[in-house]
Amino acid sequence: MNIQDLFRDSFSRYKQSYKPSLDQSKTARDILNCRTSALGGRTYECGSCGHNQVSYNSCRNRHCTQCQGVNKDIWVDNRKKDILNAPYYHVVFTMPEQLHQIIYHNQRLLYDLMYKAIAETLMELSKDTKYLGAQIGFFSVLHTWGQNLHYHPHIHTVVLAGGLTIHNEWRAASKKFFIPVKVLSRKFRGKYLYYLKQYYRQGLLEFYNDAKVYKNKEVFQDLLDKCYSLDWYSYTKRTFDGPLAVMEYLGRYTHRIAISNNRIISIDEDTVTFGVRDYQNDNKKKTVTLTKIEFIRRFLMHVLPKGFVKIRHYGILANRNKKTKLTLCRKLTRSPKYKPQFDGLNVLEVVSIILKKDVRQCPGCRTAPLQLAVPGDIP
Repeated sequence: MNIQDLFRDSFSRYKQSYKPSLDQSKTARDILNCRTSALGGRTYECGSCGHNQVSYNSCRNRHCTQCQGVNKDIWVDNRKKDILNAPYYHVVFTMPEQLHQIIYHNQRLLYDLMYKAIAETLMELSKDTKYLGAQIGFFSVLHTWGQNLHYHPHIHTVVLAGGLTIHNEWRAASKKFFIPVKVLSRKFRGKYLYYLKQYYRQGLLEFYNDAKVYKNKEVFQDLLDKCYSLDWYSYTKRTFDGPLAVMEYLGRYTHRIAISNNRIISIDEDTVTFGVRDYQNDNKKKTVTLTKIEFIRRFLMHVLPKGFVKIRHYGILANRNKKTKLTLCRKLTRSPKYKPQFDGLNVLEVVSIILKKDVRQCPGCRTAPLQLAVPGDIP
């Protein structure tokens, strides 16, 4: 039994207790219909033995457990041409628990603010000659979950260990991350809370349920004061040596969803049991058991707003700088050229390369490829 089966079994009961948002309802509907006759499909036929096979369409929803593998591999393959021959750092920015409820009630606005505060923090500090004195490049990816599916918004940022000076010269960073983590965390904290206070004054924030108390200015100011007094948890996870190591690592974060089918250990009549890693206890493997309704509730908490851009590039890695600054940096760092291997290929051809076997081969005679029997989609 997988997550799609779980939604088929329990989503209607979930709706008796909770009211999903439009985005959550669409995600649930897509998961339910993914690779079923509800989305249509295509019929393939073997010209040799006459074997027929129907392939149903996938929903392509970014939260679907069945749809991210190929998308991830295509994205990573396409980004290879932008990788520089220089080290990279993986930096994680987390939000204090005291702000989780407000962020959840204002997702699009305050997720955007996370990206904004991180980008300004990294760009300003890296330009400071005390740290690097150059314009860097980096990209950020939002995750909203912890191992147990609780709400835990944080951003993974992959930072290029070097940058372009005002004289268009490449300046490499030291082996250690060039910005002290405490400086990074305090700068990020100050920027996020500064803008959050501005949003409050402009009346841009929404407050629901228990958070309605923050409509009181004094209560909201007390919240800000408490958050200012906290040490925000930001840290560097790993330094990469060379472009190939970066590429092997990227896919783990860019298209990851809250939980995959392979983490599901068992599903019985009322509960779901899945595996987790205890990061505070030497990554020991443990299990968590939830009711099916609670599992669906937590899963849907991590559905992003429609049209929300999850992977964002900045500095010399930004799209507007690819043909100018990024090209110059690749030349200065003598970065090798990578030709994406999936260019011009269809999904079946890509899957065949990934799985290292021809998925187009007829499963009946195993000698001839399946051909599209009926033009266009079938109902």
